[in-house]
Amino acid sequence: MRLPTSLRRSSRALARQPLKKTCNSMSSAVPQRPYTFHIASSWAGKPEQPQTFTKTPFAPNSPIGAWRDKMLTRKPGSSTEVWYPSAGEDFFFIQEMKNASGVSFGVADGVGGWVDSGIDPSLFSQALMYHAHRYTRNAWAGEPEIDPTLDYAEREEVEGWELTPYECLDLSFGGVCRERLVQAGSSTAVILSLNASSGLLRTANLGDSGFLIIRSSSVFYKQATQTHFLNCPFQLTKLPAKDVRRFSRACIDSPSAAAKFETTLRHGDIIIAYTDGLSDNVFPSEILNIVSLVGRSGLPESSQAQSIADRLISHARHCMFNKYRVSPFEQAAARDGKFFRGGKIDDVTVVVAIVNETL
Repeated sequence: MRLPTSLRRSSRALARQPLKKTCNSMSSAVPQRPYTFHIASSWAGKPEQPQTFTKTPFAPNSPIGAWRDKMLTRKPGSSTEVWYPSAGEDFFFIQEMKNASGVSFGVADGVGGWVDSGIDPSLFSQALMYHAHRYTRNAWAGEPEIDPTLDYAEREEVEGWELTPYECLDLSFGGVCRERLVQAGSSTAVILSLNASSGLLRTANLGDSGFLIIRSSSVFYKQATQTHFLNCPFQLTKLPAKDVRRFSRACIDSPSAAAKFETTLRHGDIIIAYTDGLSDNVFPSEILNIVSLVGRSGLPESSQAQSIADRLISHARHCMFNKYRVSPFEQAAARDGKFFRGGKIDDVTVVVAIVNETL
């Protein structure tokens, strides 16, 4: 019996941490699921800029700091890899849901404008993804599974609840608002859940992070961005407790503004969640070419998700530093009547999932 997820976290030439779990070590009470998912992540922070204030990250021995460091830990033995221990102002999570009912993952992009006010944007995105991980690990991807042969008292002992991506986003934002170390900040976010029993994909997206689904070598669905105007996405915002008037023009959007989507997945579908460091620099056609190239590489399916994620990060970084190449962001600026040339330097994070229908 296999676990319905093969989770791998990493970054090619930047950070790498594969994680694989199998159901052999789990209770035999976990039923076999018709869907399994190969999942991988990659990330790269943009070059550090001189700061006018001292950043105070989450302490390594704090719950968020310890979880952050675990997510960004390099694979043991990968001494040849160039190691960047930070995702910049981006962050992500990947979490198996209760009783192997599915998997949830997401990405968040802290709004960099807060740096001008002496606020570290990475704290908000890290805390948001930490709380998303915390809520989904005890939740079901679908309706909680209760054995009908159990008596009423035993049924009441079934723990957990069904959690949709929108509910997860709402709860996670509440968690950020209660974090004392996150004095203020903003972030875009996209959260997805994949149901291992039904193949149902559910999503909630706020801002210009997003996701797309590749099916039969074409883009089956691409999440539209949500922006107030060019380079000002919808964003979850926490204002400082004091001197609120200074931020009277801040964009404040509610989790209820998140765009929701759901569809039933098929064998071979590829879901890619990303921050705008990818979508501002890489066209969907280029993503398709990278996926196709990996598909023809002869790699086992369990390794393809990682290869896709790594190649996307590598290509995005190549594009963002090229000022002579037309980028998606350059085209968006032109449509808005503004001039921008070449790639847009930014943090970039992706999570890739490949669907395998086994039953």
